[in-house]
Amino acid sequence: PPASQNNEQGSTLRDLLTTTAGKLRLGSTDAGIAFAPVYSTGAASGKSGRTMPNILDDIIASVVENKIPPNRAPKINVKSEIKEEPKDDKKCIQDDCSKRYSDIQYSWICDKHVLWLRDHKNSNNWKLFKECWKQGRPVLVSGMHKKMNFSLWKAESISLDFGNQQADILNCKDSIISNTNVKEFWDGFEDVSKRQKVKNGETALLKLKDWPSGEDFKAMMPARYEDLLKSLPLPEYCSPEGKLNLASHLPGFFVRPDLGPRLCSAYGEFAPQVHSVAATKDHDVGTTNLHIEVSDVVNILVYVGIAKGNGVLSKSGVLKKLEEEDLDDLLRKRLKDSSELPGALWHIYAGKDADKIREFLQKIAKEQGLEVLPEHDPIRDQSWYVNKKLRQRLFEEYGVKTCTVIQFLGDAIILPAGALHQV
Repeated sequence: PPASQNNEQGSTLRDLLTTTAGKLRLGSTDAGIAFAPVYSTGAASGKSGRTMPNILDDIIASVVENKIPPNRAPKINVKSEIKEEPKDDKKCIQDDCSKRYSDIQYSWICDKHVLWLRDHKNSNNWKLFKECWKQGRPVLVSGMHKKMNFSLWKAESISLDFGNQQADILNCKDSIISNTNVKEFWDGFEDVSKRQKVKNGETALLKLKDWPSGEDFKAMMPARYEDLLKSLPLPEYCSPEGKLNLASHLPGFFVRPDLGPRLCSAYGEFAPQVHSVAATKDHDVGTTNLHIEVSDVVNILVYVGIAKGNGVLSKSGVLKKLEEEDLDDLLRKRLKDSSELPGALWHIYAGKDADKIREFLQKIAKEQGLEVLPEHDPIRDQSWYVNKKLRQRLFEEYGVKTCTVIQFLGDAIILPAGALHQV
């Protein structure tokens, strides 16, 4: 009913809370629900004209726990809840970090958008990570493979132990999924002659679809599961038992997303997690299309295979291909380091750009004569790999810049929920 029909219905959040708290205090059973719908009169402040803070938990606790009578508004100290934010968060963090975290080896890459922690063993890494994570920025931690049992993650080893398993294999070039014996996939991982061919004779670009994942991973690969857990970067945040891992402390009645782990294996030019590096004719096809994860994610590159056979570029040829990307100076320098082995090419976008990217992809779809349905979401449907030409248009027409990251063997890429990415 309209607010005018119910004298007890609050016209502001303050009135609403105090009215409801009064009913709870009196033990009334006709309160209906704990906090009734807000009927706004367009006012954003209470009767006194003070702006209400946007942190409801403290208000609710104050009203209900103190059982404030319905005829008296709670006194709320707004100043204690509002902290003045620095005008330039990026500059503030970088200037401050150089002084406060001089004992940590780190750099800023991708136009200072991504934090690169260069020493995975430093126990203070989490302190700097915390400052960066507040800003919702991706983080790169290198050298994680040095903590792992490398022999467990070789393609040959996985094929030997689990080659008889059945799994879904995706041909990334035509989006056809087939259920087959995984031995066929692993046999072609580093031998191009044993890879599947598509109708026109080209080599298929294959990806194992999250095999295995979650509890299946732990049950099927206990030794690898334990090796992965002890090698996670920033265990305070990334470990299932991490003291700063929110998911570890949620009550049991919460419905949680699939937090993994899951093994992502693919071969082509560049691919995620377990990679075989060869070369395709162009960069128009990825092994992971543009999408968003609903939870924070850490992706560790545990193995890179160098494919052998006719038509495969040498390592130097692959490096030349990578150098054509829009890379910053530190990544270009890293490519020239003979001790580093690149395995995946990432394009990352901030969550705030999602609407612009969605609008852009729908525009491109119309240009290509594709049907764009009202309910169609190109990001949710993971139907696009944004190639170099489109990335340039996205910047020129919408001002959205691509953050390009090369993932080397042992690199962990940590992305906040909502960050768009393709691989």
